[in-house]
Amino acid sequence: MRGEISSRLWNRRELLAGGAIGLFGAAATAAPSAKVAVARCAAYDAGVLAALRTMFDQIGGIGPLAAGKTVAVKINMSGPVRARTGYRPAWYTHWSHPAVIGAAVHLIGEAGASRIRIVESSSYDDHPLEENFLLGGWEPDDLLKAARNVEMENTSFLGKGKRYSQLKVPGGGLIYPAFDVNHSYVDCDVLVSIAKLKEHCNTGVSLSLKNMVGAAPGAVYGDAAGYDAPALRPFGALTMFHTGSRQPPEGTPAEKDPNSPREYGHRVPRITVDIVRSRPIDLAIIDGIETQTAMETAAEQPAKGPVRMVRPGILVAGRNPVCTDAVAMAIMGFDPMADRGAAPFETSDSTLRLAEEAGIGSRDTRTIEVAGVTIREARFPFRA
Repeated sequence: MRGEISSRLWNRRELLAGGAIGLFGAAATAAPSAKVAVARCAAYDAGVLAALRTMFDQIGGIGPLAAGKTVAVKINMSGPVRARTGYRPAWYTHWSHPAVIGAAVHLIGEAGASRIRIVESSSYDDHPLEENFLLGGWEPDDLLKAARNVEMENTSFLGKGKRYSQLKVPGGGLIYPAFDVNHSYVDCDVLVSIAKLKEHCNTGVSLSLKNMVGAAPGAVYGDAAGYDAPALRPFGALTMFHTGSRQPPEGTPAEKDPNSPREYGHRVPRITVDIVRSRPIDLAIIDGIETQTAMETAAEQPAKGPVRMVRPGILVAGRNPVCTDAVAMAIMGFDPMADRGAAPFETSDSTLRLAEEAGIGSRDTRTIEVAGVTIREARFPFRA
């Protein structure tokens, strides 16, 4: 039936979330901390594979994580390919670069994964995800052959599934108690988030946590979603999340409080935390080799303010997404302990604070062991 839940994943999420969910009524404990690896990588070449291999070893290896498992790799293709900065291909400005995706897929396969599915919700239509790579000038076959049993799925609609699966938020959630998603987010044992190192005009930063907003299917939460049932095909942005202008289709879990603030900077950080609690991230990778920095515009939208294409030349990886994002923020020249009113959260609540309070992980770099290049050595102030 529509809305079925994977009990295996539900039990795992309960264990991950138990005892550290102060915002949700349980006794809070210190948020967990996990090692984060940082490496220099100057270009999208063979050095990416070598760097990631070393980084995975530094955080304890991914063999136990991936061996014999189905692994979903959530990439970042937020926004249309033609939303470019300075005519630079999207891979170098706001999308996860295929070289990083391919290296990660190869190493996950090498670690013994039985199946690898590259996923993203491309909300502007129902085309196969492979077409995004072709439009961006990259051969998708290179990724499909990076390991054995690799496939791709556009998770913005049913795709290869027959029904949407439901992910419940332990404790009830901050905005939504549950989400209807493409089967790929339930039919996996491990979830990897590969994000771009970038700012965001409405949420401060867009890293491994924020990347998971793109897991939501546009056919359910997008502009074209029906009121009685999800749309047959996705189209448009997830404005239901952004502004709360309406509720999801009938049968999909509605918001807990439709009278809560409708402001983007209030809603999206909380929805991000709800999504990550409903489907935890097992491995976070942040591509900071080349990117763009934005102060007045979202990195995935056409530039409306001061935007620079930059080359920080770094990769960041860790098993805990909050710790990984905190280290990435510090490298960007921001204080991961900051909140609304302080850069980069001038108009938004901090997703990292909310995630920390929900028990997902620590954002305090004093509690996070960093392997490889130090934060000080890797520091690349985005607003210098």
